[in-house]
Amino acid sequence: MSIDQLADQIEQAMSLAQQSPSDAAGPALPPQLALGRGKTSDEVLAELNKSPLFMTEMEENDDIAALQALAYEGTPLENAADFKERGNECFKVKGYKDAEEFYAKGIAVLFVEERKRARGETTKDPETGVPDSEEEIRKQKEMLEAMYVNRAACHLEMQNYRSCWTDCAAAIRLNPRNVKAHYRSGKALLAVDRIEEADDVCARGLAMEPENKALRSVADGIVKRAGALGELRRKAAEREAKKKRRALLLKTAIAARGIRMRKTDQPPEMEDAKVALLPDEDDASSELAFPTVLLYPLHLESDFIKAFQETHTLEDHLAYVFPLPWDTDGSYTLAGVTCYVETKEGGLVKMGKKVPLLKVLSGGKVEVVDEVVKIFVLPTSKAEGWVREFKEKKAVERGEGS
Repeated sequence: MSIDQLADQIEQAMSLAQQSPSDAAGPALPPQLALGRGKTSDEVLAELNKSPLFMTEMEENDDIAALQALAYEGTPLENAADFKERGNECFKVKGYKDAEEFYAKGIAVLFVEERKRARGETTKDPETGVPDSEEEIRKQKEMLEAMYVNRAACHLEMQNYRSCWTDCAAAIRLNPRNVKAHYRSGKALLAVDRIEEADDVCARGLAMEPENKALRSVADGIVKRAGALGELRRKAAEREAKKKRRALLLKTAIAARGIRMRKTDQPPEMEDAKVALLPDEDDASSELAFPTVLLYPLHLESDFIKAFQETHTLEDHLAYVFPLPWDTDGSYTLAGVTCYVETKEGGLVKMGKKVPLLKVLSGGKVEVVDEVVKIFVLPTSKAEGWVREFKEKKAVERGEGS
């Protein structure tokens, strides 16, 4: 329940409690009762019983008890003081949630009075009807300020930082010289790295009490955290600059070698595999290395090579890939396979097993898609038939697209 809602209920309860029996019978139906028109008596009673102001089946409920106390006992200041005391008792034993709730009720009590005065109404003693004196109003404001600061302390302990600095702001509006409010809001803002705001509110507090140890502690924390965040930003900027520099080096190296690259809308998941300069990404003289897939189309199998460097040959990698665990008839041997790569136009070019990768990729005839080189590996005895089927399939695809 928000403070406005609770304040509305309190204001209604106090108004009802102050009515005489004749007054109670005379006014028009309030909105809650007007909504009951056309309902049976049982339905109306059930609706009324949902509201703390009209419940007939009372439960153990702090809000209800608070409304009863407010309606029939004491002045707003007295009731608020009682809630403040109960809140303080809970806070002492670290019952921060209970303390926060008691402070909230006390705040709601006095918020009603503040709202009345803001509307130009005269606040009165509920028992005598005598208008509140200037002294009474001053004490109410001081009590409200204190409970905002106390509730902020609860929020700070519970790490409800936004609620903490909101309550502190409310206290500062009532009393711009409330140093505790400056301290607690500064501490809450620091906790979420809102450094500039924390620094501002802390500086305002220290301007009032330069020797305040709590504020100085927060100020020291702000300086320390600002330095740490500055260092983090510096390192992040360095990482970003290095990333951009490496990307430019890589792009330049690819362009210098005449290698065609293209990305699709749905690239495969590569984890940390990527086109890179090896062994040093920051050295332009390093070799280009490409993630490479060896495809065995006749058996729907494949092997992945994370870094096929530009000076490497197929023989370098097939030497450790073979024999294949699923090749039961020994069809795949270094001497017994023929390999192909697809061209940009959709054709095939034979790749010699002793030819460096760079020679195959340079010149622009072959295109590297999504940073992955694809090499088809086939038993030589079956390669010609597979190539024919591949070309026929591509021809059909081109026909469908025309």
